[in-house]
Amino acid sequence: MDLVALADFVIVARHGGFGRAARAATRPKATLSRRVAELEASLGLRLFERGARMLKLTEEGRALYERAGRLLTELDETAAAISSGGERPRGRLRISAPLVFSQTAMGKIAAGFALKYPEVRLDVSTEDRSVDMIEEGFDLVIRVNPDPDDSLVGRVFLRDRLVVVASPDLARPPGHHPAPAVVRTAGDRPIWAVKTPTGRATIAIQPVLTLSSLIMVRGAVRAGVGAGRLPVSLVSHDIADGSLIHWGDVEGGDITLWALYPSRRLLSARVSAFLDYLKQAFPMGTPDELAAYVGK
Repeated sequence: MDLVALADFVIVARHGGFGRAARAATRPKATLSRRVAELEASLGLRLFERGARMLKLTEEGRALYERAGRLLTELDETAAAISSGGERPRGRLRISAPLVFSQTAMGKIAAGFALKYPEVRLDVSTEDRSVDMIEEGFDLVIRVNPDPDDSLVGRVFLRDRLVVVASPDLARPPGHHPAPAVVRTAGDRPIWAVKTPTGRATIAIQPVLTLSSLIMVRGAVRAGVGAGRLPVSLVSHDIADGSLIHWGDVEGGDITLWALYPSRRLLSARVSAFLDYLKQAFPMGTPDELAAYVGK
């Protein structure tokens, strides 16, 4: 298979059209169209449905895009690592990371990375908003369950899940009676769906506190004011020592942490080194690993 044609197909699929892809890649539109047509001919498959004003991936095209995109990202990372040779990473590395991850783990990660790569000046900003990496000059962003972004690529380095927990002094109310709860938004759902060892259950809630930080929610829940939905990595030690009781896993509460960077730039040695450091810190990427890392 022609890797150049495959790369051109990924660019067109990522940007949703030949015109946008040509502008983003500074390549002639006709060249991209010809390359994709050649790839379709070599595979004997139609990868795009072409309309007058719309380009849509076929089922086969989407399957190829999902796999080829990851493969080409890994090849770019490998090429960047090889091209950097034995050169030690140096210079400024700007990272944006979410609040809770920063409060619990980022300080330790940053310190360990700085000790390993003293010639890199790490600059970490904490914010949950979706930053514009190019406009704001970030080299890498860490995000929780990010929305698809055609201009970014990256990898999942941690997985977590939401659980409902409460103080042992707070009895779970029977039936449909609402439980006092600590919530993050005033419009939180009045019923929490959870999975328990015996099956699916619902918990009606009555918000008693609205707090914007999960760290604050954890503190209030531990104080016994109400139940809360929190990442299991944040409360696994509390569950283990009995200071919090696990009421169930939140349905649809899976959490993924991504390390993202602009796809149009080759990875610098600094970014490659930081990605490798994350992999070393969390080799399996499980909630237990994060809990153990934070608890050390």
